[in-house]
Amino acid sequence: MPTILEGGPEYNKLIFNYDRSWTDDLPVCKVSGVGYLTRQRYDELGQRRDELESEDISLRCCYDDAGVVWLYGLFNGHNGGETARFARDRIAAEILLGQLPTTEMDQAAKEIIQQSFLSVEGTYLETIDNKLLQRASLLLQLPEGISHYDAYQQYPQIIEKLKELEEELSCGTGASIAILKNNRLYVANVGESRVLLCKTDKDEVLRVIQPTVDHNLKNLDEVMRLTNLGLKIADGKINGNRTIGNQSATRCLCNYMIKGAYKDYEELSAASSEPIIAEPHIVGGISIDSSYRFMMIASPGLLKTLEEATGTNQVNKELALLVVEQLRVQSTLTGVAQAVVDHIARIYHDTYEAQDNAIGATRPNIMLMIRNFNFAMPNAITEQQHSWNGSYDQG
Repeated sequence: MPTILEGGPEYNKLIFNYDRSWTDDLPVCKVSGVGYLTRQRYDELGQRRDELESEDISLRCCYDDAGVVWLYGLFNGHNGGETARFARDRIAAEILLGQLPTTEMDQAAKEIIQQSFLSVEGTYLETIDNKLLQRASLLLQLPEGISHYDAYQQYPQIIEKLKELEEELSCGTGASIAILKNNRLYVANVGESRVLLCKTDKDEVLRVIQPTVDHNLKNLDEVMRLTNLGLKIADGKINGNRTIGNQSATRCLCNYMIKGAYKDYEELSAASSEPIIAEPHIVGGISIDSSYRFMMIASPGLLKTLEEATGTNQVNKELALLVVEQLRVQSTLTGVAQAVVDHIARIYHDTYEAQDNAIGATRPNIMLMIRNFNFAMPNAITEQQHSWNGSYDQG
């Protein structure tokens, strides 16, 4: 079986065709489900307007090569979903075709995960070569030192084309993935989506564990990293700004404008090197035993929406309780995930409506993935679902 390195350009062309993803042909994990809603805006009359396409992309599949590997992922795109789809397909190819060993997996798994994220960055830069050349050519047509206002007045066509190109080059994505093989779980992320594990302790109390980290300005390690590059950060702001370029995360995949062109952003220009990186946080292997009940992967939009709607400072716990409630009444895991997503969106809307400040508000894309390990669903509609309570190690 060819690997990514053996396949070459034609192999890449076959795999990374966005009319249809190669992952569409992989078996879907039957003990998982996804719920989502697209971004919703409130117009000047307070009416809700849904966007047609979600920028959040999910993956939940398996691949049998010297042992079954289960791969789960949530990719929260910004400025479009193209790079989220690109990252999903590239990471899946690197991991599933990378032949994880059946023994002594931990170090090998981490190396493959690390390589998969770096591969996204390398291949992405190759795909934008023409756009970068066009951008450089347009910039050379502007007089040196001209202000943005004067440039727009004197060279409107060049500025409009630059704006269009830079919008495309600002497309990026966060990513959280989980890999399960032989009851060993490996988790990795860049950005602000979260993998959450729910397990019972010795007293049968459900606990929520977050193996991922939030790469943002609330993360003290990230603040220290950026400070060491020469950036000034205080009160959750970077040089006075709450956003970092066109996003809030301090790490992401793709998005050339806040990496290669970071000097163009006032809040980032003082950095001694690229401040926004694609280095993933990796954890594992975690031994999944019978105490683990289920896993969630939540998009940043879902977490933010739940926090704003409820005012909770324990969003992981609140989300887990909502999932448990639906696991007890729904018949499928997709039904569970969608019911939780719908509930969060509804209380968000009710909160804004009650405060009479919905006009101009935006509820982001929200997505939730659930993977059941060992939580009995009394209303499950299939034999496999009925037997989950005794088969946490099955796919």
